[in-house]
Amino acid sequence: MGGDGVKALHIITGLGVGGAEQQLRLLLRHLPTECDVVTLTNAGAVARGIVADGARVTDLGMAGNRDVTVLPRLSGLIKAGGYDVVHTHLYRACLYGRVAARLAGVRAVVATEHSLGDSQMEGRPLTRGVRALYLAGERLGRMTVAVSPAVGQRLSSWGVPRQRIQVVPNGIDVERFRFDPAARVLVRKRFGLPESAFVVGGVGRLSPGKRFDVLLRAVAQLPPDVAVLLVGSGPEEPELRRLAQRLGLTDRVRFAGEAGHEEGTAADGVPDLPSLLAAMDALASPSPEEAFGLALVEGLASGLPVLYSSCPAVDGLPEGVTADATRCPSDPDAYAGALHGLRGGVRVPARRRAPAAAEHYSITRSAGQLMRVYTSVVSGPTLEVTPR
Repeated sequence: MGGDGVKALHIITGLGVGGAEQQLRLLLRHLPTECDVVTLTNAGAVARGIVADGARVTDLGMAGNRDVTVLPRLSGLIKAGGYDVVHTHLYRACLYGRVAARLAGVRAVVATEHSLGDSQMEGRPLTRGVRALYLAGERLGRMTVAVSPAVGQRLSSWGVPRQRIQVVPNGIDVERFRFDPAARVLVRKRFGLPESAFVVGGVGRLSPGKRFDVLLRAVAQLPPDVAVLLVGSGPEEPELRRLAQRLGLTDRVRFAGEAGHEEGTAADGVPDLPSLLAAMDALASPSPEEAFGLALVEGLASGLPVLYSSCPAVDGLPEGVTADATRCPSDPDAYAGALHGLRGGVRVPARRRAPAAAEHYSITRSAGQLMRVYTSVVSGPTLEVTPR
């Protein structure tokens, strides 16, 4: 609560299971300041976790994108809370949160852009109208946080002034992802994966943009000891199951479901993500467009070699910070060739170690950078320090 004397309100579109939502929860644990949370809608699993951690969550129950009745309620809540900083997350919350903060008289407004690609935002196609509305809202804030240099460059190309863009990368709890050989044995047993199998993982929402179909088509070209463990849920799951059947991979593909984000298992019995990563021998991300690539950073922290088509987190590493990561076109043949090479050089699991790249994305480092942003927006309109 406040070594830095800043009281912050975080506003997010929803708090169901998702990357931005989980990142907010982790960040709240490490920010050395008092924080409350407002979700416009869907106070789901992550909201319950945040409350269990000791923070307050208010659900405004927003009925839809155009439910402007939330504005006076949100503005009143901001004014009554006496917040020094309002920090918004995800598109809808950024629009409504910036307006409400201005109505409440708070000008120290920070917005994090979690998921901006070249052609989509938060999984939806970018249109001229979406961009125009975003830029109109951005002018009401004081700083936009980009989770990677690539996102920062996209914002700048849109017309967001460079002095109002600050790169603060996503972070992970590095120690939590340390490889656990006992978890490897248990997870493989749970999913019927032989210890001798070469298990390729995919982690993320099962949606068309993630292109996990590329991974399945690649594995279909490889020997039968190569298996796939997909972690996540989403609208593409039925089609991926049908594809696995058509490719003759039914016995080689496991759908794990949504991973638990705390130690142990999720409510439906799915092991936590570090345990699932321990069961893998490689991690693949065929998605051609990512804003950051958090799952790959978590894989690196588990000591896994990773294959990726787009990962600003890896591409943005400082010179001299290495990672066991290989870029591949989002193409089945390219992934098949890369996986064949990895399969031939499998390392002894007990020796898996996190590379320096994982430490570069430590959540404590990210929280420290964000606190500097808070201090700056409270005291003045711009920030000149870009951490490396």
